[in-house]
Amino acid sequence: MIFINNNISLNDNEVEISAIRAQGAGGQNVNKVSSAIHLRFDINNSSLSDEYKQRLLNSKDSRITKEGVLIIKAQQFRTQERNKIDALERLQSFITKATYVNKTRRPTKPSRNAKRKRVDKKTQRGKTKALRGKVDF
Repeated sequence: MIFINNNISLNDNEVEISAIRAQGAGGQNVNKVSSAIHLRFDINNSSLSDEYKQRLLNSKDSRITKEGVLIIKAQQFRTQERNKIDALERLQSFITKATYVNKTRRPTKPSRNAKRKRVDKKTQRGKTKALRGKVDF
């Protein structure tokens, strides 16, 4: 069982994890050890609610294929176990972001006192500038 939060959890069979060889520097070890993890999560066939599925599919993430499969490649660490934990944490954070709903913004307007202060400052500034004019004798 993979726990996302208090309300959401996934079965282990919904996530496909396979070990692959990591890319990049690492000497001889990188050529013979499969330490990177390739995680595949099919959003359409998951046990998530339809609302969460739609949010995940509508997100503009390049890791989601056209078929609705989320692919996470974890190769940051040297050990396969740590990369597996990293991939599952990234899956968890990805789904958690989809469950979060932004509050609707209510437009605000300045108070009556703030408007009065602004106009008073404008008139005071105008009087100060008027005194800077040319002096006639």
